[in-house]
Amino acid sequence: MPLQSTLSGRRSIKAENTQYDGRSFEELRHECLQNGVLFEDPDFPAADSSLYYSQSVPVNIEWKRPKELCDNPKFIVGNADRTDICQGQLGDCWLLAAIASLTLKKDAMARVIPHDQDFDHRYAGIFHFQFWQHNKWLDVVVDDRLPSVRNQLILLHSASNNEFWSALLEKAYAKMHGSYEALKGGTTMEAMEDFTGGVGEMYETKKAPRNLFSIMKKALDRGSMMGCSIDITSSAESEAKTASGLVKGHAYSITGLEEVNFRGQKVQLIRIRNPWGQVEWNGPWSDKSREWNYVDSAEKNRILQNSAEDGEFWMEFEDFKRNYDKVEICNMTPDSLTDDTKRHWEVSLFEGNWIRGSTAGGCRNYIDTFWTNPQFKLLLEDADDDDDVCSVVIALMQKNRRKLRKEGLDLETIGFAVYEAPEDDDQAGKDFFRYHASKARSRTYINLREVSERFTLPPGKYLLVPTTFQPHHEADFLVRIFSEKKASALEMGNNIDADLPDPPMPTQPEEETDEEKGLRRLFNQLSGEDKAISVRELQQMLNGVLSRRREIKFDGLSLSTCHSIINLMDVDNTGKLEFQEFKVFWEKMKKWIMLFLSFDTDRSGKMSSYELRIALKAAGMHLNNKLLQLVGLRFADDSYDIDFDDYLTCIVRLENMFRAFQALDKFKRGRVKMNIMQFLMLSMNV
Repeated sequence: MPLQSTLSGRRSIKAENTQYDGRSFEELRHECLQNGVLFEDPDFPAADSSLYYSQSVPVNIEWKRPKELCDNPKFIVGNADRTDICQGQLGDCWLLAAIASLTLKKDAMARVIPHDQDFDHRYAGIFHFQFWQHNKWLDVVVDDRLPSVRNQLILLHSASNNEFWSALLEKAYAKMHGSYEALKGGTTMEAMEDFTGGVGEMYETKKAPRNLFSIMKKALDRGSMMGCSIDITSSAESEAKTASGLVKGHAYSITGLEEVNFRGQKVQLIRIRNPWGQVEWNGPWSDKSREWNYVDSAEKNRILQNSAEDGEFWMEFEDFKRNYDKVEICNMTPDSLTDDTKRHWEVSLFEGNWIRGSTAGGCRNYIDTFWTNPQFKLLLEDADDDDDVCSVVIALMQKNRRKLRKEGLDLETIGFAVYEAPEDDDQAGKDFFRYHASKARSRTYINLREVSERFTLPPGKYLLVPTTFQPHHEADFLVRIFSEKKASALEMGNNIDADLPDPPMPTQPEEETDEEKGLRRLFNQLSGEDKAISVRELQQMLNGVLSRRREIKFDGLSLSTCHSIINLMDVDNTGKLEFQEFKVFWEKMKKWIMLFLSFDTDRSGKMSSYELRIALKAAGMHLNNKLLQLVGLRFADDSYDIDFDDYLTCIVRLENMFRAFQALDKFKRGRVKMNIMQFLMLSMNV
């Protein structure tokens, strides 16, 4: 079942402590004050490893506390303002652009930067900040030792040399992601979502709707945060300054939108901030341009206020669209920006995984594996109040990729598709996707942390399939589904059950077929006077028979597999198989061989691990995604194939477990009680 959720960012949601020892900011501060010491964070030490993971520190850096850098340090001077922050030597302009937007939204900022801390009252060298991550609010603690060179902060810092909220905020954000270096490169949207728990949307200015100004104005009025950027065509263009004073491949924040009277006409203006705190647009409507001379002086003073070389500037909206390529909007709620009615959105949330060999099926281009991706069914029952369709925002986010950079993993290319759901299927199969087109999908597959799209769909049942672009690529993900009216959503592929037929009645010797008579002769050659075969004799017999079948590829059945076969078939608990028991097993074996061969489509002697779900279902066993992921990891090789020995081991052990459970589940409730003796007996006999 999904985690039903309200939009994150509400004050009622308590933040989780993230310190390794589980202690809270208050507990740690109290202990430091009691012991008369300043906090030193063991989880994020003042060391090179906290700065870089892929290179050595290029200069001689000293970690210093604010009181070592100036005489009268303050956490916040006056009010935290967008003009307070200046970028340092780290390539995290995207983070600064988001912080600038955050300063315009005081309620959100009060959550991210709790005001119960300063350098005077109860100072203990410890500070804390709160960030949203994967539908949880996290409380991140840091000490106030900051990287400096010659008593100057080298990373994010305030325009005032005695103000430190922004530098400490950057340190807490770096800690959450593992290091400062992990913050290099990103989208403003990512940080804006981490500051609010909101949902993001992206517009390309060259393909934007005609009412983009209106959309952005309403977004800003409703407390949304916005950023913009200019695309680059090569890495050489990154942070390159144009003749007009704009910087390519650089994240800006959007801080205002206005309409002014200019020579008898309405002109739309947009205010943008460069996180560097300098380098501004020098075209029309820039700080000292002549256009302002034709604007009413009261309006001019209200709009320009104290304009200076502070990195913030105005542009005409048409110039903005010509020069910038992308606009990112982070909505506190996904309220429609195209009308005047605020909507209350229902939210469903799912967490899942793409695991190679079982649920990492790739996009629709890879039809043989696409159907194995996680699937979510969405029921849209009621149309919107003012329409006959349902408004839905779907946001797919990949988790922890920034933190995993030091392990050589970066963002996967992700996207999703939405289909009309088939009736009653727990998991739609390959043929469904082969013959049905999607009803909606993400505009593109892209290597962003989150892909989100807004749709209007008729009421009905839908199937959402989130994927990486290529199969076999592993990642954890989060899906958020927002709908105006209450919508039920559930993850498919969750059923676990088994329909195992009772073994056939033994046939009398005189009624045996030629095949059974041949089996009896072979059996009698191996069995002794007790007319039963041991586990080693069973291994010898099966290896001899199966090795003659050239269409099956295996290295010989292991003794462990043969033990499992005896445990499954030995109804009288002798530890050996009598002929009738062996004969029943042989009938099962023939069915399992036929299943194996039917899924060995390329006649390689192996079966794709992605096809295991169907093979097991045909054998009467239905597993959910988590179990299939475990089975795939346990039995598949590096090419995501399973040979016959592993296939047989898997299917025999599963039937063993299902039959043992069903024997204990006398009331057919899907749950049993057992003590440790019963558990150990059961697990040792699989």
